[in-house]
Amino acid sequence: MRRAAALVLLLLTVIVLRRAMDGDTAADLRGTALAFGFALIAATLAGELFERLRLPRISGYLLFGLACGPFAADLISRTMASDLQIINGLAIALIAFIAGLEINFVRIRSRLGAILAVGGAAVLVPFMVLEMVLFLAWPWLPIAPDATGLTRLGMTLVLTTVLVSFSPTVTIAVITESRTRGPLSELVLSVVVLADLALILGFTLVMQFMRSVNGATGDAGVGLLPFLVWDIFGSFAFGAIIGAAFALYLRIVGRELTLVLLAVCVLMSAAGEVLHFEPLLSALAAGLVVENIAPPQGDAMKHAVERSALPVLVIFFVAAGASIHVDALMELGGIAVGLALLRAFSIWMGVGLGVARAGLSHTGASMAWMGLVSQAGVTLGLTIIVASEFPGWGTRVQTLVVAMIALHELAGPVLFRMALARAGEVGGMDRPGGLTGSARPA
Repeated sequence: MRRAAALVLLLLTVIVLRRAMDGDTAADLRGTALAFGFALIAATLAGELFERLRLPRISGYLLFGLACGPFAADLISRTMASDLQIINGLAIALIAFIAGLEINFVRIRSRLGAILAVGGAAVLVPFMVLEMVLFLAWPWLPIAPDATGLTRLGMTLVLTTVLVSFSPTVTIAVITESRTRGPLSELVLSVVVLADLALILGFTLVMQFMRSVNGATGDAGVGLLPFLVWDIFGSFAFGAIIGAAFALYLRIVGRELTLVLLAVCVLMSAAGEVLHFEPLLSALAAGLVVENIAPPQGDAMKHAVERSALPVLVIFFVAAGASIHVDALMELGGIAVGLALLRAFSIWMGVGLGVARAGLSHTGASMAWMGLVSQAGVTLGLTIIVASEFPGWGTRVQTLVVAMIALHELAGPVLFRMALARAGEVGGMDRPGGLTGSARPA
């Protein structure tokens, strides 16, 4: 009750301050400082309330950002929400680095075939189901109902590829905040990372097909393969080099791990913008190298990260919640809900087939679909590419997908946390001092 009262008091204080500001004042540094302080304190309280209800803290952060964001209560204005997103690169790199620390090839080597079987089915079955439904229902969707033949096929392939994509960021964050390690979390994490790599490759292919259908010149596809190699494999190579250097630092020095890690994540985020690397992939590769080259030091690194990552995660997910377009959700709510349910059902079918084919027997395997519902940054990034290349129908695709992302961002973490709890892999509730926060009062 004290946390709830503190949260209400803080909300009332910010309401008074926001009403006392004019538009220019809210956009300056004082507005930015208010946004960061308000988000960090209030969202942390909201996350603790959610955890007491046995729900993921991440859902609390997202809902807080949605409720207080520019599309709802407007306590966090558009300018403030934009300012909060300056931490995105650091947060993605930090979360991905933690994910790499959770994947030990010695542990998963015996299950690699099962991971590929489940991942393949989790991608192929939803892709086929959604593509068939979208192609048949296209005349009734408010995107480009008059499209026929190859044009309709290209549009539906693009939309289907975007819809099937998953969210490594949210999946990793749920695993991290729950401090889990077990068959289910390792299976879901491996499937999400590998499946999204495959879907990014598939997205480049269907976009190229759509360009050819539209009669684009050959220039549109020139350099596509080199760009793909540089963006994906270059990112992994860069991250592996950083990870090897970090592992060497851990062996020789091994001090101030938190500060050095944050500096490394900032470096990978900045290098991604300059060299066009993907920070998510680079940081994932760095964490993999540290975990598999220097396992004892990797364990020390996990504890250091868990003690320091909470503020970064809070700001990141509040900003994500504040960016959810409530107007898009309302405009296309019915269609978005229908497609979201169809996507979840097809993922459930695919995972079931993959689990049966792989012969997995542990109790959590059949619940792996619950960890694949979330969508966030990767999906949003793909929609931005579609909207920029095809301003007409691509913009309407973006509106529809943004509405679905809002649903998946809110429902996905809750479902995954439920699955982890049922599988007995949630440890954050009983372990003080980690990503889930400080020790609880008695």
